[in-house]
Amino acid sequence: MRVSTVTISDVTFAADLSGALFWEEQRLLVVSDLHLEKGSSFATRGVLLPPYDTVATLGRLAAVISRHDPRTVIALGDSFHDRTAHERLSPDDRDAVAALQTGRDWIWISGNHDPMLPRDLGGTVADEVAIGPITFRHEPTGARGEIAGHLHPKARVSARGRSMERRCFASDGMRAVMPAFGAYAGGLSIRDLAFAKIFPANGFVAHLLGDRRVHAIAASRCS
Repeated sequence: MRVSTVTISDVTFAADLSGALFWEEQRLLVVSDLHLEKGSSFATRGVLLPPYDTVATLGRLAAVISRHDPRTVIALGDSFHDRTAHERLSPDDRDAVAALQTGRDWIWISGNHDPMLPRDLGGTVADEVAIGPITFRHEPTGARGEIAGHLHPKARVSARGRSMERRCFASDGMRAVMPAFGAYAGGLSIRDLAFAKIFPANGFVAHLLGDRRVHAIAASRCS
């Protein structure tokens, strides 16, 4: 895999194909919107999905942690799909979370899906975290130096007669919105008005998660 970068407020992050960001100087890994137990949440409403999203998401998270060996992990909110999702974690999934936390600091940012995170999952819980010029929070405000989640950005591009839609990082160099990391998390087109409130006049770049690299494409070129 080629290493791609995203720069926010003069801080350069490695953009992992999984949808994570890694700040090497701080040995800090950031992921957003895991939406663990989304499958079981849908099942309670009669919508049957294969109940493997938590296993798949934690497996991908283990892989990216293995690649970067972070000292700190920040999960940027909506780590759980609903307020009681943590209660539905299997013993094996709880053990997997504990294993990922071993030997590193872990920060759960509260989100709109999981505003009251339990204290028995390991790590610490916060509404937002500021490190140097960067503030990590769940819902984007458009502030300078902000890295947020919540919107699940995705973008569609066309080239050589083919169209491709992928999750993406959205950034204008001053702020960024991260893609959803969860296996069952959906996406919102970067052409939605929600992004115009954060990045005026399409003045941002969509960093699409490709098969072998992250592709930086001007938002104005995306449909």
